[in-house]
Amino acid sequence: MSENIYDNPDFFESYSQMERSKKGLEAAGEWQTLKEMLPDFKGKHVLDLGCGYGWHSIYAAEEGASSVTGVDISEKMLQVARAKTNLEAVQYLHEDIEKVRFEANSFDIVISSLAFHYVEKFDELVKNIHRFLKPNGAFVFSVEHPVFTAEGSQDFSYDEAGNITSFPVDHYFEDGKRIVHFLGQDVTKYHRTLTQYFESLRQNGFTVDQMKEPTPPEKLLAVPGMKDEFRRPMMLIFVATNIK
Repeated sequence: MSENIYDNPDFFESYSQMERSKKGLEAAGEWQTLKEMLPDFKGKHVLDLGCGYGWHSIYAAEEGASSVTGVDISEKMLQVARAKTNLEAVQYLHEDIEKVRFEANSFDIVISSLAFHYVEKFDELVKNIHRFLKPNGAFVFSVEHPVFTAEGSQDFSYDEAGNITSFPVDHYFEDGKRIVHFLGQDVTKYHRTLTQYFESLRQNGFTVDQMKEPTPPEKLLAVPGMKDEFRRPMMLIFVATNIK
């Protein structure tokens, strides 16, 4: 079973106070980029892996998806998602995204937002997604950028006055576990290189159609910390097509 920090009461309370938790997609710095990369949801069967509060599942249903299945390991996250969702097309499953199984060719689209850096065996997950997806199905996901995950602290370096001096990048080619102090807790994440992401897709039945490093839109730059997102890449988005 994957680590489930989001059901830790203290961690969940801190997470719930984040701007993106309170205000949804429009408060997420990467959303405008991701939105432009999403496929047409009309009439499609969609799987949302690591659905969290359900923002992306709800969006897919509002855009005309026939069905949306959101999967998350955190019951606390799903309680919020269910409370927010009043669309019959959306259902939520309390499952580990590394363990959940569906029949072959079940979905037209698989999406995931900022969940896969919690997955230890990404290659195996991609193989499963390839099986779940119909031929020519779309796979769209965001992860924390390898530059962001490499050194492990995921924080800037500061001078004695507390001003940012740089962002550390170290041990980039040493993939694997990183213990990150996030929202007051030690959280297990997994670093992998850009090449590893790309090759996992390519070697397991996908073509990579797009890859982008999003930055916040101008309307969010007044939010504390958003301007600092231009100093180093924090997120990475892939769009791939199933070519089985």
